[in-house]
Amino acid sequence: MQTITTDSLEQPVPQSAAGPSSDASPINTSAMNERELELLALNLDAALRVHTRSQFFSWTQGALQSVIRHELLICALRSGDASSFRVDSFSTALRDASALSDAFQREASLAATLSNAWEEQRFLPVTCETNRSPLAGTSFARELDRIGASKLIAHGTHDINGHVTSLFAFASRPERIGPRQEYFVRLAVPFLHMAWVRSQVNGNGRGSVPKPAAASILTVREMEILRWIYVGKSNFEIGVILSISPLTVKNHVQKILRKLNVLNRTQAIGKALELRILNNP
Repeated sequence: MQTITTDSLEQPVPQSAAGPSSDASPINTSAMNERELELLALNLDAALRVHTRSQFFSWTQGALQSVIRHELLICALRSGDASSFRVDSFSTALRDASALSDAFQREASLAATLSNAWEEQRFLPVTCETNRSPLAGTSFARELDRIGASKLIAHGTHDINGHVTSLFAFASRPERIGPRQEYFVRLAVPFLHMAWVRSQVNGNGRGSVPKPAAASILTVREMEILRWIYVGKSNFEIGVILSISPLTVKNHVQKILRKLNVLNRTQAIGKALELRILNNP
């Protein structure tokens, strides 16, 4: 999968904090600069290359961050009745993002409430804060506050009858969400939906179950370094923790990338999660 390393396009825009937003004024694409258009095109192309969960992780927590900065991405796919959703979460800001998706699912009405708000806004992005309805007082909101992602923007897809089929919620720091970010979310979500559905289909296919034994391809030291990468430590920080030089850490990281057949640290974490390597003690 193509790897894109870029600076963020986040442009803080003052916005009202009065719960779900109804101000989704269109953005004139002619006002977008050449760099923004290039990043959008590269992200849409990258989305087409996603076929597995690890690839989805690498894209959303790598290249997609260049246009939609977020600490957490929650994906909810409707399954069966109107109130039933299959939920997954993706983040590099958290050691265990699954705790957030579990908290989201425990609030039985949260997905349905966000979906209803999205439908009532004629399928425009919904923004809300953790201290306001429908998030206020929920365990999910408390977890978001803990990582400083106190504002959420949700957008989805619907079927021919106008019923929600999927919902994607980006949790971010408040200053990162404004009209321009809403516009980027509207552009990205159809591609998010298609990429995530493909990863779900492939993940349920024959012979696709990850093999925990794959952890044996990494040495004990490489596993140790991989776990520190997972919690966001730099080569220098890992070197201090393990009492080795940053250059030695860098060499181990390169070996990890080669053994997992990935191009960067984000992809390595995604691949390790898919192989269940990081779940081993």
